[in-house]
Amino acid sequence: MSEHNEIDRVSGRSTTGHEWDGIKELNTPLPRWWVLTFYATIIWAIGYWVVYPAWPLVSGYTTGLFQYSTRASVATDLADLEKLRGEKMAVLGNASLADIEKDPALLALARARGKTVFADNCAPCHGSGGAGAKGYPNLNDDDWLWGGSLDQIMQTIQFGARSGHAKTHEGQMLAFGRDGVLKKDEIVTVANYVRSLSGLSTAPKFDATAGKKLFTENCTSCHGDNGKGNPELGAPNLTDQIWLYGSDEEALVETITNGRAGVMPAWVGRLDPVTVKALAVYVHSLGGGK
Repeated sequence: MSEHNEIDRVSGRSTTGHEWDGIKELNTPLPRWWVLTFYATIIWAIGYWVVYPAWPLVSGYTTGLFQYSTRASVATDLADLEKLRGEKMAVLGNASLADIEKDPALLALARARGKTVFADNCAPCHGSGGAGAKGYPNLNDDDWLWGGSLDQIMQTIQFGARSGHAKTHEGQMLAFGRDGVLKKDEIVTVANYVRSLSGLSTAPKFDATAGKKLFTENCTSCHGDNGKGNPELGAPNLTDQIWLYGSDEEALVETITNGRAGVMPAWVGRLDPVTVKALAVYVHSLGGGK
């Protein structure tokens, strides 16, 4: 390897003087346009640091000369959107739930608004289409824990269930096994009786008479003599094969043993009244509309 500057005889171009195995390293500067572009990007970056938020600090960040904020920009866009919606939302807000149901234009508006709000706030628990999941009610089947009329749905959305709000739905299933109310074999018997109410198969040695007696003594005060449930208490209908936590014997034994007390948050104060109304109309439409 040689290290001296020379002119390559083949190309006639200057070399760096480096040569390896007969291969010479040409001294080829970057094109001027490329160098100028590179310098321009450096200047641009410095300018960006100055005018836009860029550098993190101990308790914040540099805001830049433009005082730009993506959060503020989104807030402005939302405010502009609300202005566009304002007149229509005002009409929706002044209409009663019954009037909205009767007016095709208002109904379409409420459903469109409610669908968007549902996706943002309710879908994480109830699913994007309202089909629910284990422990989260299916909103498509017109089977409602706390009632399925428009007014009842709106009340549930506003104040939730066991949410801590003064007007929330209150109701809690006892933990019959954990609290020592029923023995293990009695819980199994009740579980099989509950399955029989909806026409499901039972254990081979199931004693229906004993199951009915235990059910009457412990369950009818909430679920009713025939197991049809009670929306005022949030007690589900046990005869329709719609199960929130599963219908197999193991799931029912778990439910009876430890009870159930799911919580739904109160949306009053989180969502404005017009939005709550639109959401109630949308949810009502999912279940077929009682």
